[in-house]
Formats: sequence, structure tokens, C-alpha cells
Amino acid sequence: MDTITGTIERITFFNEENGYTVLKMTPEVKPPANAAARDGTITVVGSMPELAPGEAVEFMGSWITDPRWGMQFRAEVVRPVIPTTEEGIVNYLGSGIVRGIGPQTARKIVNHFGDQTLNILEDDPDRLDEVPGLKKSLVKELIKAWSENQGQRSTMIYLQGYGISSKMAVRIHNYYGGETVKQVQEDPYRLADDVFGIGFIKADVIAQKMGTPKDAPNRVRAGLTYALNKLATEGHTYAPRAQLLSTTAELLGIDADEDFASGARIRKLLEDQLENSLLHEDLYQESVTGPDGSSMLAVYLPLYYHSEVGAAELLRSIVDGHSSLTGAWKVTKWPQFLADLARKNDVSLTDQQQGAVQKALTQKVSVLTGGPGTGKTTTLQMVIHALEYAKRPFKLASPTGRAAKRLAEATGHPASTIHRLLGYAPDGGFAYDEDSQLEIDMLIVDEASMIDLVLFYNLLKALRPTTHLMLVGDVDQLPSVGAGNVLRDVINSGLAEVTRLETIFRQSEDSLIIVNAHRVNHGEAPHLHNQSSDFFFFKEDDPERAADLLVDIVQNRLPAKFGVDPLNDVQVIAPMYRGPAGVTTLNDRLQAALNGDRRMAEKRLGGKLFRVGDKVMQVRNNYEKEVFNGDIGRIYALDPDDSRIEVVIDGRYVEYDFSEAADELTLAYCISTHRSQGGEYPVVVIPLLTQHYMMLQRNLIYTAITRAKKTCVLVGAPRAIHMAVGNNKTVDRFSGLLGRLTT
Repeated sequence: MDTITGTIERITFFNEENGYTVLKMTPEVKPPANAAARDGTITVVGSMPELAPGEAVEFMGSWITDPRWGMQFRAEVVRPVIPTTEEGIVNYLGSGIVRGIGPQTARKIVNHFGDQTLNILEDDPDRLDEVPGLKKSLVKELIKAWSENQGQRSTMIYLQGYGISSKMAVRIHNYYGGETVKQVQEDPYRLADDVFGIGFIKADVIAQKMGTPKDAPNRVRAGLTYALNKLATEGHTYAPRAQLLSTTAELLGIDADEDFASGARIRKLLEDQLENSLLHEDLYQESVTGPDGSSMLAVYLPLYYHSEVGAAELLRSIVDGHSSLTGAWKVTKWPQFLADLARKNDVSLTDQQQGAVQKALTQKVSVLTGGPGTGKTTTLQMVIHALEYAKRPFKLASPTGRAAKRLAEATGHPASTIHRLLGYAPDGGFAYDEDSQLEIDMLIVDEASMIDLVLFYNLLKALRPTTHLMLVGDVDQLPSVGAGNVLRDVINSGLAEVTRLETIFRQSEDSLIIVNAHRVNHGEAPHLHNQSSDFFFFKEDDPERAADLLVDIVQNRLPAKFGVDPLNDVQVIAPMYRGPAGVTTLNDRLQAALNGDRRMAEKRLGGKLFRVGDKVMQVRNNYEKEVFNGDIGRIYALDPDDSRIEVVIDGRYVEYDFSEAADELTLAYCISTHRSQGGEYPVVVIPLLTQHYMMLQRNLIYTAITRAKKTCVLVGAPRAIHMAVGNNKTVDRFSGLLGRLTT
């Protein structure tokens, strides 16, 4: 590689995500012909720590010729060079590289210490007290800032040598501090456990560059955890032991069956490391009943093992415990009591709905399920009326912010996310738990199909054994994104009193959304005759042309026919992320069509282009900002100078710095079906094509259709719709909760 040394004149571009930089520098030696600009500077590009004008830097790399920008130096290795002249030291210190030292302060320090300034800062920083005119309070800040700056920069340079981005290097340094290099050298796989955003794959890349063998024990141990985490993202709470070993070998690239000798060695290595992890309780193993009814050895991550065991024990204790509502109902004839209560509240209930209300009020755990328009909300409202009549305390909650907002609007009572109900804080866990429980007689949870195992366990811990629990949701929708199959397992366990509402109330002669949703749920093809006022189908088999058609429908046809706002009223929901009609591509295309004015401020973060006016979704719960996974808003302002994005969500202005936005926001012109759960939108547009075959399942199309409030539009191939409707084979999830509840 070539080496160039010089002084940075200006930073043209710096990407916080990956450290990619374009800068101008004045080289110490004459560069190749045509490399220098008229002012004598050359262009250097590459990923590097954040540098500042005035710094002296050594770059190692090679000269390249860019077809647009001409000759540039592509840097592979970056080493800041300590300046030796007094003027160079002033420029270096005053460049902003050390917080609190500007040009004037730098000049004062260098005037006093001369060319020994940097040595004194490094070896005897207390001598800054000698500098005339330097405030004592500033001296302490400068000493601290210098130490932190030098430590972080040297650490970042070390980490970047292993391909770690500037942003990730900062996270690692923030976690380990001065111990960063030591910790990474000892076990790079710790990064996957300790630092958010690293994960096993990135940690493994670092380890491989450090020379870690593929069959190193610490790599195999980390691989077992990685395999279990990967299975958890697919909904599984455990892995059968044999499957875990084979999956780990495959993920690590060490084929356990490549030949007899090495295969036996690898199998022994995997078995030994698994036993070691079990011995130290890094993993747990237990015999469970699998989905097919057979007994198997199941291996758990501690989080899911304790959640599963704990949830089963707590739910049983609630079912078997005394009821705090005993004596609340001075009722001799429940039908008469409920009929009178319904009349007072101007509500009409079927016998089945009355039975559901009675079960919720008299049985410790009850479930109310059913499709759209079957009266779940009306039934739930009657339970609330009864609790108010008896003056008994209760709470309403849902897994997501969107669902909680809908629940509050439907019932006229406050509702919150489960996390907020339990007082969750990122650094402190839940405020309400087994030591501080909710003082209520009933908890009603809506959209219960979205509850995963870990959240369910934490919810149960916060309930007194005397409290009633009512779960409300549509069990035929997609299961939770997180691991487990809670609602279905509770229903199938026989521990809860279950009511499944079947009668459809919300429909009219020309309304097809609810009718078609129920047809799909019963395995019947939806009506696609386009004779209704709220359900439409546009046939197009080719994915590219289907995407073109979908954009035209959203941008032009829907606004022209119904007067809807394509950004605020229309939500596109796609089965998959990949492909011409997938979430990723449709987001790019809809952004260009609906918000393509390049004069608006924009910024590319984490591979995503954000522009003022964009429709975006929050993808993680952020309790400090009070925004939650699934919240949708619009970008109101974007300030590159302050590295800040401002988003309007439900009328609130929420600020993000660029690093937060990259982690927590995504474009929301098109969202996945899983992301749409708990939401309801005036108009829903759904692409369905045969290329989506991996995701074409009945519960997926059913979930997407039921998100539409006023209008639903399908775009795609009839064959794809029939494939989805005909595929009622839900993917079995490895979960031991049902077995623990029934034994």
C-alpha cells in the first residue's frame, strides 16, 4: 500500500453510520500527476474515525481514479500523526478535536509550553494550572476531555482495524471504556451479549479477523446461543437438542457430517460445549412434549426457560386462587342482571355475549375471541359497565401503543401499553412485579394474540393471585412477533373460560371487508367481483407491473375516487420485504411518488433515506420519548448541522438525533403484515403475488384484510390469493407452555 501524510483542510462528507469520509488534505510530499486540485489539496476517501480540520494524519491505501471525481486516495488504514511544530500543535488542539479547547485556548496553552505541549498533556496534565489566564474550572474539564478523547480515538482506530464502523466503535467504547481493547482481545464474542447492535455475526467477523479458529470453544459456545436466538426470532421458545446441534454446526460452517473422523470430532465438540453451557446455567435443558406429541430434550435460553416455567406457575395460581370479586355481584339470576345492565347502557347482547360477560366477572381467567364485527368490543364494554356498577378497580391494556389508543377510543376509558402499565424503564426493568403488584380486581388485555411469552410472564408477575385476567383477541390472526404462542396455548390449556363469538353484526349489503375476512378465515376465496363500495381487486400477475399499478392506485386512483390523503389515510401492507412488490422496494417507490421533492432536507441513515415529509414508523419502544413500536408519524424537520430529526406522532413533536433515528425509525409508506398488527387504517392496499409464496398463509392475508377500516384493495394474482387462502398450515412453534399448563 501507498502511504501519504499531511494536514486535513476540510471534511467534505462524513457518515456517522459507517465512518465513510471524504476529505481534503494538503500532503507533505508532491502527489502523483493530476491528483492535486488548484489549491494543492488532494481528496482522500474511506472509512475512518471522525477527524477534524487541522489534524495531521497518515493514510495507507492506494490511488484510484473515480469516473466522476477524478484521482483520489482510498484509505485502508488511518493513523493520526502528532504534530511537532508549535503552529501545528495550535491547529491540532484548536480544531475541535478536544471538547472545550478552541483556537484561543489552544494558543494560550502552546504559547506557554511550546513544542512540549502534547507531551505535558499526556504525561503531566496538571501543569495546565501554570497557563496564564486559564480558569481553574476549565483546567479540570480539559484534563478529563483530553484523556477521554485520546483513549476513545486510539480504541476506535484499533476497532476499525477489524472492520467495525465508527458508530459501532463508539458504542463498544461507551460500554467497556478503557477496558475495550482488553475485553475484545480476550473474547470478541462477548460483544454479541454486551453491546446492542453487534450480534453474533459481527462479533464473529471480528473474531475471524483476529485469527480465532472456526472450532474454538468460545466460538462454539457463542454459536449455540446464536442458534437459539435465531430460532426465537422465528417464534420458538426452545430448540430440540438434536436440531440445536445441527443448526449450530451449519451456522458456524463446521459440518458435523463431512466425514467420519472430523464429523465425530465436531459432534463431540458441540456436545462438550453444550454440556459446559448447561453446567454453568448459560442454557437450560428439559424433557418436554413436542408439537407432534412426542417427548424430546429441549434446550432453552435462560430468558425463555424462566419465562415459560414462571408463566405456567403464575397462571395456575391465579386460576386456583381466591377471587377479589367474590361478593361483588348480588345476583340471583345472571341473565336478568345482564339484561338490565345492558338496557341501562343502551346495549343489546346475544346469549353468547351475556355468557362471555358472566365468565369474565365470575371466573379468574377468561378469553374472548372472534373475528371482526362479531361484537368483542360491545361485550368488553359490558364487562366494564359491570365493574363500574360494582365500583371495582380495573385496568385496560394492549401490547402496542396503536392498539391501546384504539382500545381507549372504543371503550371511552384510559388504556395503556402493557409496558407502560407495568412501569417499564430500559435500565430498571418493570416497576410492577411480584414485589409490587397492581392493586386492581381485573385486568383486561386487548389484542392478546400479540402477547409474546416474556411479556406475558412479566404481566402475570404484576397481578395479585386474586385478580381476574380477561384476554381479548382474534386467535386466527398472526401470532406474536416475539417467541411463544400465548393466546392459543391459554385457550387450548382448558384453564381459561373461553368464548368464541361467531355472529357477524357489522356488515351491510354492499360492505365486503368483514364478509371477505370471514370467508378467508373459513378457507373460502374472497369475493373479487368489484361490486361493493369498500373491497376491490386489481389483477396483475407480473411483480414489476403490479408494483407500478399499486403506486398508481395509492398516488392517483384512491385520492380521485374517495378523496383520501395517500399519506395519512392509505397504508400499504406487504407479505414480504424482498422483491419488486416487497416492503423495501415499495417504500422507495412510494417515497419517490408521494414525497419526491429533492429540495426538501434529507439524510441517509443506516442505508435508509429520510426526507422532510416522509411517513415513518417507530420500530422500538422508547419510554423516554414516550413513543412505541408501531407508532406512525411524519418527519417535520431535519437539521444536518445539529444531526437532528423531528417527527410529528399523534400531534406530538418528537426529536431524534441521527443515531437514534437510524436505530428506531423506518419508512412506513409500506409495512409488513406483522408490523400492521394492532393497527387500523382507513384504507389498506395489499400486494399478493406468487413470488410471495413463502409467506402466503391464510392467517397472514386474514390479518392484513382486517386492518382496513373503510376500504381494502388487493393488487396481484388470483392464484396467489387462492394459495394463501388454501394454506392453513401455520408453522408449528416449539413452545412448552401448553404442556406445562396441562400437566
